[in-house]
Amino acid sequence: MLVVGNGKLFTRDSGLPYVECGAVAIEGTKIAATGTTEEIRGKYKDAEYIDAKGGVIMPAFINTHEHIYSAMARGLSIKGYNPKGFLDILDGQWWTIDRHLTLEQTKYSAMDTMISCIRNGVTTIFDHHASFGQIKGSLFTIADTAKELGVRACLCYEVSDRDGMEKAKESVMENAEFIRYALKDDTDMIAGMMGMHAQFTISDATMELAAANKPDEAGFHIHVAEGIEDLHDCLKKYGKRIVDRLMDCGILGEKTLLGHCIYINPHEMDLIKDTDTMVVHNPESNMGNACGCPPTMELVRRGILTGLGTDGYTHDMTESYKVANVLHKHHLCDANAAWGEVPKMLFENNAAIANRYFKLPLGVLKEGAAADVIVVDYDPPTHMDASNLNSHILFGMTGRDVVTTIGNGKILMKDREVKTADVEKVMAECREESAKLWKSING
Repeated sequence: MLVVGNGKLFTRDSGLPYVECGAVAIEGTKIAATGTTEEIRGKYKDAEYIDAKGGVIMPAFINTHEHIYSAMARGLSIKGYNPKGFLDILDGQWWTIDRHLTLEQTKYSAMDTMISCIRNGVTTIFDHHASFGQIKGSLFTIADTAKELGVRACLCYEVSDRDGMEKAKESVMENAEFIRYALKDDTDMIAGMMGMHAQFTISDATMELAAANKPDEAGFHIHVAEGIEDLHDCLKKYGKRIVDRLMDCGILGEKTLLGHCIYINPHEMDLIKDTDTMVVHNPESNMGNACGCPPTMELVRRGILTGLGTDGYTHDMTESYKVANVLHKHHLCDANAAWGEVPKMLFENNAAIANRYFKLPLGVLKEGAAADVIVVDYDPPTHMDASNLNSHILFGMTGRDVVTTIGNGKILMKDREVKTADVEKVMAECREESAKLWKSING
């Protein structure tokens, strides 16, 4: 047994949303009880105890769109790289990196990413991987790292024709094999999807191959209308808009996750809604790549299950919360925009998306839910309760304010010390592998 107490307990459970001096009891991988610190400690006298020291106790974060393969891009300068648009950014930087990644570099990219997730209080990720330098075994390598570090992960490989049909086929098979492996895993910590890059790099033949090899229990994870070039390509080649093509190819559905969705129209929104397909918004990425601002507020208003991701730009979900908040206010010239929609995406919809792949309830602290708990070092100068918690997170917290992270009942970090990895050793090995990657790219 484990008890985390003496903190301001925010559960995201309508039955008991807030306890001033609260505690949560954990038994195995599940929440056993929530209540006052006095009640919980009295009931579980022999439990290991973590003192929140007056900080905030709340559910861990979920990131519904990550890119582990981008971890070694920080500081990288690629010879001759001078992008003139989104396609140049893809080919000149991201595809150049993934074409050189080895399995060892994928492993350490995953180590770095997941350690950062733990430090920022993120215990569940949906990763969209690419390593065309070494495809086979890449998802299994990431899954092994996730298991070692204690992070819950839904993984997929980015199918694309951009490096030829043989690699496209190998990518499809990596997804298919991993999905079957994940379906047999009984830990509720690993899941798989059929990953796809974007429709403009995927032929009908590859679409059909992916659909034919995808187990029924899984959906697709694909970038949609991230750049205007994607829409123009679809209209030119197929005479239809992107979501229409995905509908015709059988891609849409309740297990499918669409990234970005910047250049979609109301008709496409209707298709997404009618098929109960999921969407994930990535504000920093859209702004950094100068791709545009998606109609995310309209998607949420229409009841489309829309989550919040980082696209690998950060592993701090509070950062994405802050950026999404100001992006949509600025774009819509409406100071009232995003107040309710973005926290709904982060705290409700991300959990709903994750629970289409994982069994235990996520994003909530209540009896029977997954024991994913964080403690945040935050003691505000103003009143805080369940009615204004989101504003406190938005304006007062950052991911690095997290001091303790518990995932699936296991202490992953305590008092800012990561417990599931020798961080100093891992970072030294990351630097060695990144140096090899940079050398292979620049010669």
